[in-house]
Amino acid sequence: MKILVGFKRVIDYHITARPKADGSDVDLAGVKMAANPFDEIALEEALKLKEKGLATEVVAVTVGPAAASETLRTALAMGADRAVHIPFDGVADSFGIAEALKALVEEEKPQLVLLGKQAIDSDSGQTPSMLAELLGWPQALNAYKLELSGTNAKVVCEIDGGLETLSFALPAVISVDLRLNQPRFVSMPNIIKARSKPIESKPIAVNATAVAQKRVFTPPQERKREMLETVDDLMKKLENVL
Repeated sequence: MKILVGFKRVIDYHITARPKADGSDVDLAGVKMAANPFDEIALEEALKLKEKGLATEVVAVTVGPAAASETLRTALAMGADRAVHIPFDGVADSFGIAEALKALVEEEKPQLVLLGKQAIDSDSGQTPSMLAELLGWPQALNAYKLELSGTNAKVVCEIDGGLETLSFALPAVISVDLRLNQPRFVSMPNIIKARSKPIESKPIAVNATAVAQKRVFTPPQERKREMLETVDDLMKKLENVL
C-alpha cells in the first residue's frame, strides 16, 4: 500500500510572524521556515504504518516555490521513501492546493492520503475535505487514532464534545490532529543522508487563489469584549476594522 503525505513549508512555530510595513502580507524576509507541525504528525503516522508492515511506500509532497523543496529534506530524513515537489511561485488557496494534490493522486495512485488537519500559517483546515470531495473518497478529519485492517480503516476523530469513530474502505483521505502521535527525533546522520537524496519535481498546474487579501496587520494588544447579536453585526464590525 502506498501512502501520500502532504508536507507544507510554513514559518517555524517558534517564530512570531510579523506583517510587512505596507500591510500587504506576512513578512518572510530572513524568517526561519520549517515543516508544518501537523504534517510532521501525518508523516510519522505513515512511517509507523510502514514499520508495522501495513504500507510499502511513503511519499511526501509539497506545493510551493523552489525553497519549499528543502522542507522535503526533513521528510526524507524522517524516513519517507520519496519526495515530490510541485513547483508554484504564486499564492494558492485551499481549493487550488486540493486540485493539484488530486492530479498527483491520480498519477501516483496511493491507497491512503494523510494530511495535517490544518497549516499553521493560513489555519483554514479546508484542503483535506476538498481533496476527498474531488476524488470522491471517504474522509476522516482530526484523527485521534488510526487502525488499518487490510483495505479497511477505523478512525477515531476528535469532535466538539467528544470522539467519533468512523469505519470505511480505502482509498481515503485522513487529516490528523496533535494527539495522534509524537513525531520522531531526526538524527544528524539521517539529515546528512537526506541532503543527497533526489527530490522529484512534478510540473502540475496550480491555480492561483481566488481570495482577495485586503490587509495583514497585528491586532491591538488590548483586552476588550463586546457581545454582538447577529452575524451581520459581526461583519459590520470587521468591515470597520479593515
